[in-house]
Amino acid sequence: MTSHPPASASRSISSQVILALGVVYVVWGSTYLAIRFAVEGLPPFVMAGLRFFLAGLLMVAFGFAARHARPSGREIVWSSIIGIFLLVGGNGFVVWAEQYVSSGMAALMVATVPLWILGLEASLKGGARPAPLGLAGVLLGFGGVVTLMWPKLATGASQSLLAQGAVVLASLLWAIGSVLARRVPLPASGVYHSGISMLAGSAGFLVLSLAFGEPSRFAWASVPTSAWLALAYLVTFGSCIGFSAYAWLVRNAEPSLYSTYAYVNPVVAVMLGALLAAEPVDAWLLAGAGLIVVSVMLVIRGGRKTAR
Repeated sequence: MTSHPPASASRSISSQVILALGVVYVVWGSTYLAIRFAVEGLPPFVMAGLRFFLAGLLMVAFGFAARHARPSGREIVWSSIIGIFLLVGGNGFVVWAEQYVSSGMAALMVATVPLWILGLEASLKGGARPAPLGLAGVLLGFGGVVTLMWPKLATGASQSLLAQGAVVLASLLWAIGSVLARRVPLPASGVYHSGISMLAGSAGFLVLSLAFGEPSRFAWASVPTSAWLALAYLVTFGSCIGFSAYAWLVRNAEPSLYSTYAYVNPVVAVMLGALLAAEPVDAWLLAGAGLIVVSVMLVIRGGRKTAR
């Protein structure tokens, strides 16, 4: 979900836009389940470090082979900082949390990212101010998060509650990185920017894995095939293909259109989690899902009108 300033967008929805949207909807919606399978065999930070190191190498190699414009030293530094916010902060906490919460719940809570972005933009000079409809969406979104957390709050299940809090923090850090990315110099090549961000993120995950002693707590030979397959899916589809499709959409589609991934991904994640992993779908989850989906739609519709 690398952030790039939008360029001119086409007024009609072409077949290429529809295809790219489908890729982002399905691929990013499915990564939550893939992460769950991956962390069942690999420690979370080791897994994330491998994922973004391999994907980053592929992206940078592609940019070099395609002769994209080389980034300056300053652009490399900012891409690395953005990578730390988005991947180590935004993705890392989700990876850790999915040891304790379902992929569907994680995806639904990550859907609050646009709410955080709206709030951050409104607090910055020159940023967008929320219209009444957008503000209503922010409040409704927080209500949705509270609804998702309520069963754990009521029963005092601290471990799962801590994991849910980690996902909320991840959403905030992703939003900070996204807002920052629109205000700093980044490589002209989205491929180079994504690759550098991923490599920086992988370095951050390596530090975390060593700090938590992960390498000494598992044996490479004991990692199941399902975890390796999930990791391969995350590298190729989740990182390389998903990021590329989104970066293309940002340059070729209306913001109100490509932003719809924020509320379609949770629906895909819940459906796949229920179908492929027998994850429970209860009334609280459905209620929270409904509130979050409606809130994000309100923010996207209401927030765009007041952008400056």
